[in-house]
Amino acid sequence: MELQIAGDGKPALPRRHEPDLAGLATFTLDPRGLIASWSVTATRLFGYPGPEVTGKHVCDVLMTSPGQRQLVDHALAEVAAGRVWTATAAGGNLGEGRFAMRCEPLAGLGGGLVIVQQVSPQPVPSWLNEAAARIGSTLDLTQTGIEVADSAVPGFADAAVIYAAERLLAADELSSPRAGHGPVVRRLAARLAGQAAAVTDGLLRPGEVLAFGVDSPRARAMATGGPVLFDQVDGESAERLGRRPGGQEVASSYNSFLAMPLIARGIVVGCATFCRTPASPPFNTSDIALAGELAARAAVCIDNARLYHREQRTALALQRGLLPGRQRVPPGLEVAHRYLPVGASVVGGDWHDIVPLPDGRAVLIVGDAMGHGPEAAAVMVQLRTAAHILAGVDLPPGDVLHRLDEMAAGMTAAPFATCIYTIIDPAASSMVAAQAGHLPPVLVLPGGETRTIDLPPGLPLGLGAKSFEVTQVSLPPGATLALYSDGLVESRTRSLDDGLTALRTALGTALAGPRATLGSACATVTQALRQRGEDDITLVLVRIRQPRPVPAGPGA
Repeated sequence: MELQIAGDGKPALPRRHEPDLAGLATFTLDPRGLIASWSVTATRLFGYPGPEVTGKHVCDVLMTSPGQRQLVDHALAEVAAGRVWTATAAGGNLGEGRFAMRCEPLAGLGGGLVIVQQVSPQPVPSWLNEAAARIGSTLDLTQTGIEVADSAVPGFADAAVIYAAERLLAADELSSPRAGHGPVVRRLAARLAGQAAAVTDGLLRPGEVLAFGVDSPRARAMATGGPVLFDQVDGESAERLGRRPGGQEVASSYNSFLAMPLIARGIVVGCATFCRTPASPPFNTSDIALAGELAARAAVCIDNARLYHREQRTALALQRGLLPGRQRVPPGLEVAHRYLPVGASVVGGDWHDIVPLPDGRAVLIVGDAMGHGPEAAAVMVQLRTAAHILAGVDLPPGDVLHRLDEMAAGMTAAPFATCIYTIIDPAASSMVAAQAGHLPPVLVLPGGETRTIDLPPGLPLGLGAKSFEVTQVSLPPGATLALYSDGLVESRTRSLDDGLTALRTALGTALAGPRATLGSACATVTQALRQRGEDDITLVLVRIRQPRPVPAGPGA
């Protein structure tokens, strides 16, 4: 391959009229593309010694990108037919800059003599510079696909469609499609030059899942990891477009196509199809190199978005699995509850539970594992599960807290947690309660008057308390009991005493009206006291149902 240079195509000569061999190298290839000989100048230019590369395929040494493999195949075909082949290449293992290449037939030996010279870098097309800045602005998969399509149209192509491998999105499955089956993909985005986005999306719907035929150009690109040039819409795509209004006209508008695999970290994560109309020059081997640069950037960003999407799904599934199941409320009680985790989490360190007991009694628990986020949630779910099981065997409140304390002390992270454990007896209009470092409950009387129930505070769970004192409290008819976590009353901008005062005021106002319900009061109070999302918030309101009066009979 003799180097083609700008101007007359001949290497420039120095003043002494001796050839300047800087940046010039030669080597030979056999008909299969294996390196047959390797010059000293090739070692100087590329850094590989001859014994190390002789016998290896040139695509394993220098021309390592998918687009360059196609260039080599074309060069070998040309010299096999007795013709000289020239091109400019960049990327792969060629090193810095761009290289002009010439491949000449070797008479009687087969293969070709390759002459390479490094040339001044050509300016990168403006659309490719813009693509590098635009693609990957978010970790949203669909938005990334849109950015890739917008980068390619109209600067590089008249149309572009971006696909992601569905097996990676749905199940993170890395295996190849089964034999005889083409890949299943999800269309992320499409752009047609001169068409509004709504029209394009109507023809090529984002999010649509489809299967490529095993012999289709896009399936071949994904299977081989290399680009595929073709000059007409494949049958399955034409049929699919033809079922939509205006689809046949769109399909017939293009006559040059390039399917590029999207490869990131050695995995084919999707495919991009670029199209040109007869008004634009058909795609050529130089376009493959540019498309390869765009595809490389797009693949990494799409894979990053895919991995983020996977982690999001995993975290959400785990978080939802930590949420309690549907709680059973005994007939003798009215219960309302509200839980607001801090930030974007689904769950945090707070928990509450209701466990029916024999004779119409019920256990009500509110707990708070210190901190918030996934670490606090992991502690919370262990304590909540243990408390639920212990409550079901009807142990006294002090015994339950003692066992939870031992459990928390034995955890690897040595967490702290607060908890209030109550057993409410509607028949006796009373409750027994014990606390482990938790804030005291508030009692709201029917007229709106409030008072704090004075319970021995106890130590938080995990500190090795020897016992937790139990207190019995009478519940006046129509009174409402409020259990809560400290996130409702305490923050960096509000003291605990001010927060407790605000809670009592909000509860008294919300429950004073004759039509006030526990559900509406719960929502009103948490909304009124919620600060800047500094901590998880839990509020549980419980009231003993009052028996309905029996109508007096005739003559009473």
